[in-house]
Amino acid sequence: LAGGKDFSLALQSDGTVVSWGAETIFTGDGSPVDTSPPEGLNNVTAIAASEYHSLALKSDGTVVVWGDNWHNSYDIPEGLSDVIAIEAAGTGYNVALKSDGTVVAWGDNSLGMTDVPEGLSNVIAIEAGRHHIVALKSDGTVVSWGRNNKGQTNVPAGLSNVVAVEAG
Repeated sequence: LAGGKDFSLALQSDGTVVSWGAETIFTGDGSPVDTSPPEGLNNVTAIAASEYHSLALKSDGTVVVWGDNWHNSYDIPEGLSDVIAIEAAGTGYNVALKSDGTVVAWGDNSLGMTDVPEGLSNVIAIEAGRHHIVALKSDGTVVSWGRNNKGQTNVPAGLSNVVAVEAG
């Protein structure tokens, strides 16, 4: 399950996506956005939603985006493949975890959300908040970046043995 602004998504066992709620939402500038998944979308293994756009991870490791393209959230990095997890957040940024443990982010970077720390590797889980990202590494440590106005990217010193992360 995933939810955006006034709409919800469900991933069915047959790899298709269903949406309900508002079929059309309006962005901050008043532009209408269709929340329905693209016709023919199938072989989906994961879904994610932000306020105005949604993502689907397909079984072949590729990503599909629909909804609003505010902040270039549609502009999937060229050659993005081997994705094993996705997150969509805020008003227009996305994060993907690749099978090799690296992270790719794209879209709105107004607060550093897509500035993946150089050399970040061995990531096993990602979570996206409204304007920040949290990554769990295989050694149980955590890395975070993006907006830090409330200390949300200040990972406590010595934090270790972490098994799951969540961002709000």
